[in-house]
Amino acid sequence: MYRKDRIPSFKSKIKKLTIKRNMGWCDDPRSKYYNKLIKFPFKYSAEQLYRKDNIYDIILILNYNINPIIKGKGSAIFIHVAKKNYNNTLGCIAVSKKNLKKIINRIDKTTTINIS
Repeated sequence: MYRKDRIPSFKSKIKKLTIKRNMGWCDDPRSKYYNKLIKFPFKYSAEQLYRKDNIYDIILILNYNINPIIKGKGSAIFIHVAKKNYNNTLGCIAVSKKNLKKIINRIDKTTTINIS
């Protein structure tokens, strides 16, 4: 996923989805949409994907807790753009925008990313 207004076209062998103002990712285990892409307005808690800062200018969605989804196990686990000071994330992995573009250029839909 990426912010088309901030990221010019880039090469990718995986499907790209443009982040729109009303997009979010449900992080509320009470919702049937837990750990899934949603649209605002939304009555449950969800992570806003269209942000003022740049950390979600590019997002790689990791297949963590996707198939099957287990409520409470974790949601919105992404690789995304790091803050300038590389502050800790809330469970995600953050890298520079430059390095994230390099990663995206090298992976395809058969790539497995192992995090240890």
